[in-house]
Amino acid sequence: MPKLRVLIVDDAVVIRRLVSDCLAADPEIEVVGTASNGQIGLARITQLNPDLVTLDIEMPVMDGLEMLAALRKTHPRLPVIMFSTLTERGGSATLDALSLGASDYVTKPANVGSATAAMQRVRDELIPKVKALCRRSAPSAGPQPAARPGPAGPLVPRPVSGLRPDVLAIGVSTGGPNALAALLPDLAKNFPAPIVIVQHMPPLFTRLLAERLAAVTGVPAHEGSAGALLRPGEIWVAPGGLHLEVTRAPDGVRLRTHEGPPENSCRPAVDVLFRSVAQVYGSRVLSVILTGMGQDGLHGCACIREAGGQVIAQDEASSVVWGMPGAVCHAGLAEKILPLAQLGAEINRRFGVAALPSPRPSASVACAVPA
Repeated sequence: MPKLRVLIVDDAVVIRRLVSDCLAADPEIEVVGTASNGQIGLARITQLNPDLVTLDIEMPVMDGLEMLAALRKTHPRLPVIMFSTLTERGGSATLDALSLGASDYVTKPANVGSATAAMQRVRDELIPKVKALCRRSAPSAGPQPAARPGPAGPLVPRPVSGLRPDVLAIGVSTGGPNALAALLPDLAKNFPAPIVIVQHMPPLFTRLLAERLAAVTGVPAHEGSAGALLRPGEIWVAPGGLHLEVTRAPDGVRLRTHEGPPENSCRPAVDVLFRSVAQVYGSRVLSVILTGMGQDGLHGCACIREAGGQVIAQDEASSVVWGMPGAVCHAGLAEKILPLAQLGAEINRRFGVAALPSPRPSASVACAVPA
């Protein structure tokens, strides 16, 4: 198999060297070149024809956002992974980059203690994304599978109850901010249930995402907080670095957050949230698995189906990476596999509401919180 060809664009010599060393240590990856700003990066893409680009945001001459906007005019499908900082400015710029067509992002190491620890963190986070996105950009090997009944692990799905759900639970990762910004405005303005979401993101980024989703949908969207009371029509995003669960209280259903061990290398994890909604709501759950790497959400969807709840998944063609939804579909847990553009109407139908969508300023996560 030919090696995956990566171009690194970053103005910091130390970061270029760090990323080059991390990627070059993998036998499946070749670093074909580097560039110190976006202008040079665009020229190198023409010269080197890489399979993927890692791109810094803040650079002289031409920054990462400017390069990305220019790149998407000539290379709309070339995978791009942004390198961002764990700051408010970095988080906001990262969401802007995703709205401009970046495939994913990796946060720059900070306060990790040593160069070895920094390399290990970048290696663990970056290499799986490089491989997943390069495989996604290659032509599909064949048709995607249809949903089929069957067990996932030790749990055998019960027949779906057919009762109207009382909660909408969404799990998403790679490609998630734009998928959420496209899906949520399609839900009815009078949506009759709370919406709880796990999007794999670090602290701070999830608050910025919630603020942008509120602007996109025109309905209240919050970063999840311990003790918050769930209300119909409102959106709750799991906070970065914490698991999110729902729990029954005398006055309704409230949120719980905790620092339990990561699951599927994730915290927050979709499985943690989905298990709790299955326990609290039983058969009155609709869960939706959107684009993302790995298989987080597989066990949680099995719990939901075992309780008689409903599971639908995004299809492969409209997913940035068909890992999470693909795992659920291959396990036979998804009743329907639909393109992203059709999921909103299907969700409205299952909740028994008319398709009266909320105002949609823009189907982009960059409609609020300027960089």
